[in-house]
Amino acid sequence: MVDPVAFNIPWLGHPVYWYGILVALGFVAALTHWSATAQRVGMPKGVASDLAFIVMFGGILGARALYVAADWAYFSANPIEIIRIDRGGLVFYGGFLAAAIAVVVMARIRDIPVLKLGDFTVSALPLGHAFGRIGCLLNGCCYGSTCDLPWAVYTAGAMRHPVQAYEALFNLLLYLVLLRVLLKGGRNGWIIAIYLIGYSAWRFTIEFWRGDERLPAAFGLDAAQNLSLALFAVGMIMAIVLILRDRRRSS
Repeated sequence: MVDPVAFNIPWLGHPVYWYGILVALGFVAALTHWSATAQRVGMPKGVASDLAFIVMFGGILGARALYVAADWAYFSANPIEIIRIDRGGLVFYGGFLAAAIAVVVMARIRDIPVLKLGDFTVSALPLGHAFGRIGCLLNGCCYGSTCDLPWAVYTAGAMRHPVQAYEALFNLLLYLVLLRVLLKGGRNGWIIAIYLIGYSAWRFTIEFWRGDERLPAAFGLDAAQNLSLALFAVGMIMAIVLILRDRRRSS
């Protein structure tokens, strides 16, 4: 198991964790993607930096808020721990929903079609998420169930599925798909639909291999799986609407 502490800075007063470094690198990777593709897809000047700002702060706040809410008994007794995101504790779906709201607001302010800005934003999401999951692997959080496979990793006292690595790899593959769609062009909304369908289906499946404590929900599934089903349905509805609109225009 890798030491979750990357290094210590004496004057800082506490160690710097790999998790925080990888999350920061994820935002840098997303900003690099937006900066490199913005002009090519017709985005107004300054959109890349604006997106980096609102997605970073909105996403982190939403992701942390959901994590804290899920374990409020602990955080209410240890309020200072609420801000210690450098040691892990971000729920992806919380960040995704908060960032989505921020992007809608930004689209209205900048007078950009919501679906166009949404597609552009989402195209970088799997890339940043992949870095975050590598951070989870190094931090030892979001770990998998026990197994005896040759590539199992020692985490939380047992050999387990490296689900963080599985998800990082899937996100990188999904990023390449979305990048191709973005650069090829097409109707606004397709990147969002593909992402919602692809990631939610994957997340629903990989939850069965998670070994950390999961939030229970309905139908014998955990909270992430229930939300994945809802987002999958939204993605499918979007895809159907886009297909029907294309057929009407071509007829």
